[in-house]
Amino acid sequence: MTVLVGFTGLAYAGFDDAKDAYDKGDFAKAYKEFQALAKQGNAEAQCLLGTLYAKGHGVQKDYGEALKWYREAAEHGLAKAQYCLGVMFDMGEGVPQNSAEAARWYRRAAEQGDAVAQTNLGAMYALGQGVPQDYVQAHMWFNLAARQGYSEARKGIDALAGKMTPSQIAEAKHLAGEWKPKSRD
Repeated sequence: MTVLVGFTGLAYAGFDDAKDAYDKGDFAKAYKEFQALAKQGNAEAQCLLGTLYAKGHGVQKDYGEALKWYREAAEHGLAKAQYCLGVMFDMGEGVPQNSAEAARWYRRAAEQGDAVAQTNLGAMYALGQGVPQDYVQAHMWFNLAARQGYSEARKGIDALAGKMTPSQIAEAKHLAGEWKPKSRD
């Protein structure tokens, strides 16, 4: 048991070193470290490895590899990876553009409290892209993100103001007030 605890500590220290290299723009070092950790099942490393591939930082841009690593991390329940998959499907990056699939991944991240995913999901409800148009749901998701200080969500709320009745707005605020984030799925 001691060996496993020590190994886990080393693996996490490797993540911190890789993240530090990533933050400093040393993408070659970050790639090497993240790749080793990703293969061991570290979801955060898998997600950041996906980002390196998606942006072409330290590696050749490769949406197929980005998709693979984001999906691995997303299936471990990592909200950031779920959001990134949503973006890939929303924008058609390396996959056919698919609003329904984008909404599905945004929802998984949004339900864990990711403010950007909540905003994107709110926009999809406002426009009826990938989900049925529903201003109450849109307003609720925008409210949740705005509570976290995400300014783009506030713009969404303002854009919906003239399209909703006072009772719809009250319902959306009530739903946002009752909402509880889910744990990693």
